[in-house]
Amino acid sequence: MGHQEQIADIISLFTPVSLKEINEASLMDRVDVKFIVSADRLPVIFSSIVRNFSVLEIEKTRIFPYESTYFDTDDFLFFNQHMTGKLERFKVRYRKYLTTGTTFLEVKKTTNKKRTVKWRINSDYRTDLHSDAEPSEFIIKHLPKLSLSLKPVIHSKFNRITLAGPNLNERITIDTDLTFSDLDGNEEKLPFISIIELKKERSGFKSDFPGLLRNFSVYPGSFSKYCYGTALLNDLPRKNLLKSKILLINKLKNDYYRSVSA
Repeated sequence: MGHQEQIADIISLFTPVSLKEINEASLMDRVDVKFIVSADRLPVIFSSIVRNFSVLEIEKTRIFPYESTYFDTDDFLFFNQHMTGKLERFKVRYRKYLTTGTTFLEVKKTTNKKRTVKWRINSDYRTDLHSDAEPSEFIIKHLPKLSLSLKPVIHSKFNRITLAGPNLNERITIDTDLTFSDLDGNEEKLPFISIIELKKERSGFKSDFPGLLRNFSVYPGSFSKYCYGTALLNDLPRKNLLKSKILLINKLKNDYYRSVSA
């Protein structure tokens, strides 16, 4: 049995939580902690936390496909904000939830206090953000100086599992089967890694989750799907700043393929 089938089997053992319940804590202004782990390790990690967390379930589905399209400027301003360590930085994307058919236009801001703030509106995907009044007004409101400069640069696809803590003040997302593609159809697939993200209301909130992951020698580390996908698909001057992350992911890749071929 492959790790994907093992994950599905273990996820079926979690207590379900509804979208309505999980949205009681919207976490649109939050603190994020990320972890990168080899995808083949997820079954044993899930097995260890099945009693601690509940899983989002919508219409008997617990693993949800997502699609995102990221926007940036011609000179990749948002990518460079991240690469140069700018404390206040942005991302703009369309995100489609394939299970429900809902699409949001989102602006994400990382503040100089390391909080993540997100604004979004329901909006059908458009390559030109100003082709309709509502997305145009939304972008102008949040990024007035850049609104006319933004264009789609990369697409991403992945599957997501969402876990909720006992009091719903924390949420854990587990993204697997990542695929990045550019506007010309060039594609990079990363089935061997999973991005785990702990989202919590405040930095002082004590979550048991990082300690549970430490039992598997998994520790926090920064990771941006947008930046990594952009670096994979584009020859940009600052992509070498991701060298340590690329070395880690290559190690996880080698570990993964050794485990599945064993």
